[in-house]
Amino acid sequence: MDKDIKKMMQSEAEQVKKLQSIVETAISEEKLIVENLLNPPKDLLTRGQKISDKVARFGGSWAFIISFFIVLIVWIIYNTNAAKQNEFDPYPFILMNLILSCIAALQAPIIMMSQNRQEEKDRQRSENDYLINLKAELELRNLHQKIDLLQEEQIKTLFESQAKQLEILKLIQQKLEKNFYK
Repeated sequence: MDKDIKKMMQSEAEQVKKLQSIVETAISEEKLIVENLLNPPKDLLTRGQKISDKVARFGGSWAFIISFFIVLIVWIIYNTNAAKQNEFDPYPFILMNLILSCIAALQAPIIMMSQNRQEEKDRQRSENDYLINLKAELELRNLHQKIDLLQEEQIKTLFESQAKQLEILKLIQQKLEKNFYK
């Protein structure tokens, strides 16, 4: 009986050691992932990038569209109703067309710069999502290892208990045969 208890204790100690090694492996594998998620690289924006973000934010807003529309209407009304000596851009509004073309020519590359930066942010976000998915996959793998280990130990214990039961049944059978043949 003492030997059986010692065997069970050793078996449980081995099982705990195996589980500890699985946990240690999981921790070492996840360390890099967690470090990257907790400490993302900082955005170091240049002055031009900050300005392009602000211009793109304002250029793509309703405030810009409405204010620009109001300026154009005021421009047209003033130049059509003002006296000839006060007109600064008479009817085909050549100066207004030039200004609109210049605004469009400058605004497009500024918005593209901002979109490129946003694309970089999206790429970093997708990398973080990948790392999180990788961490979840590692967790699942570790859980599978733990379950496999537990099943292996249970099967081992079940097999040992069945072997002991067979021994006991053989002893009982021998005793019965001795008593029966006496």
